[in-house]
Amino acid sequence: MTETPLRGIDFSSWQSLLATLMGLALFVFISIGIRLLIMFTIQQRRERMNRQINERLRTLIAAYKILGGSFTGDLAVDPAHLRDLRQRGPSAGQSEQPDEVSTFVEGETGSDRKRRIRDAVEAALSDIILLGTEDHVRLAERAVRELIAGRPVHTGELVVSLRSFIREALDLGPIPSDLAIPMQGPARPSNGGGRGKGDGGRQGSGRGGGGGMGAGMGGGGLRMGGDDPLSDHHR
Repeated sequence: MTETPLRGIDFSSWQSLLATLMGLALFVFISIGIRLLIMFTIQQRRERMNRQINERLRTLIAAYKILGGSFTGDLAVDPAHLRDLRQRGPSAGQSEQPDEVSTFVEGETGSDRKRRIRDAVEAALSDIILLGTEDHVRLAERAVRELIAGRPVHTGELVVSLRSFIREALDLGPIPSDLAIPMQGPARPSNGGGRGKGDGGRQGSGRGGGGGMGAGMGGGGLRMGGDDPLSDHHR
């Protein structure tokens, strides 16, 4: 006697047929539920990975803007701290008082800007060590050791590595080979805040809120990466 595919289905009564159909429906329902659960889990994992990639790129882009925001002027990071700059200024045996020495250090040598650049560069290097590739971490580690040793640091090589990685991650083409992009250095902070406040105070009420506007425009400093340059379409 030959066996048929419907051998396990009982058609002897409608109760048996109904039970068989309910069993098949339950099996299909469970199968679809398991499939939907797997797809939902995979989708959640993919979205989490995309958020991590976007956050990583956002941080590295901000670091790139800090480390490579200048093309002209002094492109090296001065590692000197305030105590070192005071030692370069007038000695303690001269007639200048400590506050005059501080004024000399802060005003004439422009150390305040240099220190702000150094602080911003150190923060960017810390982010790169945390989220960068192996090549980025090696270059950042070398720059940090140069800063610790008190030697001026050039960030051009690290900037080029970051630029190549970011363009590749965003599916952008490489920089044309016939272009010779100049060496890049750390971005210089804006020092227009003090001038804006001073001008507003001198002009008095005739300009209304002009001083506040100047302070608002100049107080930005080295705040980079405020706007997200990426969108969640990156997969």
